Amino acid sequence: MGSGYSKMKKQAKLMEQQLETMRSEMKNKKATGISGNGLVTVVMNGDKQLLEIKIKPECVDTSDLEGLQDLIIAACDDAYAKLGDDPMGSGGMPSLPFGF
Repeated sequence: MGSGYSKMKKQAKLMEQQLETMRSEMKNKKATGISGNGLVTVVMNGDKQLLEIKIKPECVDTSDLEGLQDLIIAACDDAYAKLGDDPMGSGGMPSLPFGF
């Protein structure tokens, strides 16, 4: 195993470090999702964890809890979309540049 193997090993190590940096950056990333013209606001982190929910009192109607539930779901979907496509967040692996 000559220098080609050593070079590939170094590339793999570098890629591992880059992936760890990406994971760390995604954990620190936050997105705010809004629905119902601001009636419901949620904050989600890069790990897709819900950190905060704010509900304005005027949208709480005990006779229409389904409407409130829909607003919460829509706000979460909005935040999720703002986080963007994360190749690591879904557990998937990005394609490797050297054919593995």
